[in-house]
Amino acid sequence: METIAWVGFSQSLFAGLLILTKKERTVSDKLLSGWLCLLAIEFLTCALDYIIFGKPLLSSSFLLFNPAFYLYLSSLTDKKFHLKYIQLLHLLPFLFFEIGAYIIKETISVRSFLRDDTTLGFRLAFSLATFISWVTYNSASLVRVIRHRRNLKNEFSTIENYISLGWLLFIIVFYNTYCIVSFIIGGTVIFQGSDLILPHIFNYSALLFMVYAFGFYGLWQKPIYTRPAGDELPERYRNSALGARRKKEIKNKIIHYFDNERPYLRSDLNMDLLAAELKVPKHQLTEVLNTDIGCNFFQFVNGYRIEAVKAMLADRKNKFSIEAIGYECGFNSKSTFFTVFKNLTGQTPQEYKNSISF
Repeated sequence: METIAWVGFSQSLFAGLLILTKKERTVSDKLLSGWLCLLAIEFLTCALDYIIFGKPLLSSSFLLFNPAFYLYLSSLTDKKFHLKYIQLLHLLPFLFFEIGAYIIKETISVRSFLRDDTTLGFRLAFSLATFISWVTYNSASLVRVIRHRRNLKNEFSTIENYISLGWLLFIIVFYNTYCIVSFIIGGTVIFQGSDLILPHIFNYSALLFMVYAFGFYGLWQKPIYTRPAGDELPERYRNSALGARRKKEIKNKIIHYFDNERPYLRSDLNMDLLAAELKVPKHQLTEVLNTDIGCNFFQFVNGYRIEAVKAMLADRKNKFSIEAIGYECGFNSKSTFFTVFKNLTGQTPQEYKNSISF
């Protein structure tokens, strides 16, 4: 167990400092770096417990992980997110039980967790706070990532891995599984009366795995939104303040811009860039696309791209390969290009090319 603690300390600290070396550090990077450094302290205190007390004291790692994970996810998916001192209140439960465990020297003996003594109330309060923290923050994190993924096609013309946050969704699933298994193991040990250290080892081993995951993917994660947020998207278009005339103006503006400026050739085109170019609020563009044009942003942009691809495939003078044509027309990955082309035309690019009569 001491080995896991020292490895976790060194890896957490190293990952936290490494993320600070990114050239373009975002609020999310700073938040993740601070979080990893706090996890390093948590691993360090665990190692010192064995040296000083010969056994581990009550661990508050859940109470640190839950709010930190939620704040990191919020910083990625909320364009209005800013670090504020008041957010430090999320760490109060962690600090309270962490300091309290050292003051009363409360160990993590699972077998005697329900023993009737003067610190029983502290342990019960710790268990309740841990459970509430897990349910509250984990539910909020899950809702955030699901909403973000649902709205991707209204925001981006190309959806890459760092935008879809698939790795964070995996972490949520893994973390929930880990928590459930941890509770089951802990409950089994308590009611069977065995004095195993397995729950503590399991806890910190899983925490170490997540340190590696956040260190790797956090270093790779790019900013999702690069411009200030506009007005929020209304939930129901039937309550929209946009009149028919204004909708028509915006629709014509979008189509004219795409027909003449061909912004779809840019692989990084997104709704923020389009709103800035047209000087139209994002939520109005999204409403017009979905109601008057009849498709979301992803479908609209890639429809233009596919037409550009078809034109190049039909050009006898064109010497580009099929993959190169896809990149030339705004796609930034072969798989996305082939998938979108197949969905819109019912053919692969090669099948379409072969069907053209020259």
